[in-house]
Amino acid sequence: MTENRRTDEVKQDSGIITARQTHGLLTLAIGALFYSSGSFARPDLQPLGPNIADKGSAFYHFTQRQYDSADGERHYRVWTAVPDKAPPAAGYPVLYMLDGNAVMDKLNDAFLQQLSAGSPPVIVAIGYQTALPFDTAARAWDYTPPLKTHEPRPGKTALPPRKTGGNYLFRQLLSETMVPLTEANLEIDPRQRAIWGHSYGGLFVLDAWRNHSLFRIYYSASPSLGQAQTSPLKDTQTLDATAFIGTSLYLLEGDGKAAGEPSGHEASLGVLRQTQQQLASNGLTVQFWRYPGLTQGQMFEVSLRAALLHLSGQPTLAHQ
Repeated sequence: MTENRRTDEVKQDSGIITARQTHGLLTLAIGALFYSSGSFARPDLQPLGPNIADKGSAFYHFTQRQYDSADGERHYRVWTAVPDKAPPAAGYPVLYMLDGNAVMDKLNDAFLQQLSAGSPPVIVAIGYQTALPFDTAARAWDYTPPLKTHEPRPGKTALPPRKTGGNYLFRQLLSETMVPLTEANLEIDPRQRAIWGHSYGGLFVLDAWRNHSLFRIYYSASPSLGQAQTSPLKDTQTLDATAFIGTSLYLLEGDGKAAGEPSGHEASLGVLRQTQQQLASNGLTVQFWRYPGLTQGQMFEVSLRAALLHLSGQPTLAHQ
């Protein structure tokens, strides 16, 4: 990805802030986030109908693979969409997208045509073998580090706890099995190998970025920072910029708040903004994209489209 593509649509803040000041702000913001975030938005779980792979596309062709977790408890369905347009000399960009069932439900041929006007990426939607948009139990394990335990708010009934903390195992399955098999017969540009996730998926993307996974471009949308026992954004002032050469991180968040949304939303915005400033000042390629008025739920479709458009070299309509 060219430097121009990274900076054309969204420019980094120009305010000057010292590392010590930013460290203090981040400590306060993360504390506020962890103190105030007592719940999280729950997704709609209505069964899905046929998706774009079932209907067919004039611009992409689709294949499908299935995988199982090592312990046999989770079962994945992975759609790979390859542009009918010939790849560039360096190979196609490729975007791996979490919550793949819901992603496939949001794609349509009009949008795929729009992607094809640029340098269309290969789309890899990593879902589960279910008719629902989300497998809530599987994603809670796959996408998260160990999570905090929250007491129910007054008048609310406590839900049975989900098993969490398996993101390192899922990252291993993704990196060692899914990616190699997906790319085996495709012309892929590894410098434009990207990953996108929303909410718990956004948390997974941040953790993958911090742990130097094989991706080079990371899109973290509305990450559930307040849920983790230890945020992947903690102590970012200690990161060695040289270890992140050639990688780009994009933090996507809406500033709207839906009724019943956790009170830590404003703190999350502050953490993402301040983290972006601190990391950018230390020489890392990190941008914060704000979407005025959009809630966490609305950010799912908006952010996945933004990531796909950005990777294809087209405007994303994000704000600083």
